[in-house]
Amino acid sequence: MTHVKLGFFTRLLDRGGAGDRYRLALEQARHAERLGFDTVWVAQHHFHADEGGLPSPLVFLGHLAALTSRIRLATGVITLPLEDVVRVAEDAIVADLLSGGRLELGLGSGSTPASFAAFGVDPSDRTRVYEDGVETLLAALAGRELAHPENHLYPDGTDLLERIWQATFSPFGGTRAGTAAHGLLLSRTQPRPDDQPDLPLEQLQQPIVDAYLAALPEWVAPRILASRTLVVADTETEAEKYLEAAWVRYRARPGAGGFLVPAEDAHTWARRTDTHIGTPEQVRASLQADPILPQATEVAFQVHSVDPGHEATLRSLELIAAEVAPALGWAPAVPGLEPAAAGV
Repeated sequence: MTHVKLGFFTRLLDRGGAGDRYRLALEQARHAERLGFDTVWVAQHHFHADEGGLPSPLVFLGHLAALTSRIRLATGVITLPLEDVVRVAEDAIVADLLSGGRLELGLGSGSTPASFAAFGVDPSDRTRVYEDGVETLLAALAGRELAHPENHLYPDGTDLLERIWQATFSPFGGTRAGTAAHGLLLSRTQPRPDDQPDLPLEQLQQPIVDAYLAALPEWVAPRILASRTLVVADTETEAEKYLEAAWVRYRARPGAGGFLVPAEDAHTWARRTDTHIGTPEQVRASLQADPILPQATEVAFQVHSVDPGHEATLRSLELIAAEVAPALGWAPAVPGLEPAAAGV
């Protein structure tokens, strides 16, 4: 892996009220910028606080833009079938302009069926609604007529057309993203077949990457983001403490933060959720064994589903920048920045 970009991904799941979650996520994103991270990615979730804490990612990123100067600001993802697509385009353009052109627009079709009812969308129809939404969004950003000869977006959104990403769990979605010349967003984990709980993640994601690259026009450079769960601690004892605490929370509410994972102990649960946790030496080894990462142009790390707390997250970011990401081919975006000292 060479010239890889480094992202910090958050689902805003720190323990506390919504205001605390937002404040802490802002602090974490600013810390990531000081450490040289290239991008902060924020997830969108509606209604279900255990899945994610942010229904309005562009509002959040607009505020973060005023608190940062360099780091790119990305949605990972906006659930397009649950949105007024023209308003998404307008809000994205304004956020991009206010940030000085730092927005990356990640899109997805959604994965929580219960959320669709509130927006009047049949979840079984989400693929069609999503594809129609993407078509409308592209037309709007390109300045095309919107239902009336006088309707064209202002401000202009042409610049954003080359900064769109699509998330998927399937080779079909990889083909869709590649055909559109968009970036490809790969998840930190994916559900396994019931009879194959230990199926390696690369066996699910390599076909997606292959389909994406096969469909991508030959003149377009690939953009592949691989998201991974990563918690780095100074000692094995600390890492074990964070993992055991996460396992206790999961057993109290199985599947609350996503999908059910059959497991009898914390380490099995971590393996089956594709969680990398440990000292810098340990996680370097586990990440270097991931065959998807060398194919990615950006790797974004998140602490979910371990969620070790704010201070531990800040320390994990420091250790990632100083001792883990350089082994994956990353160097700070700001020349002369010393990641090991940037947080002090």
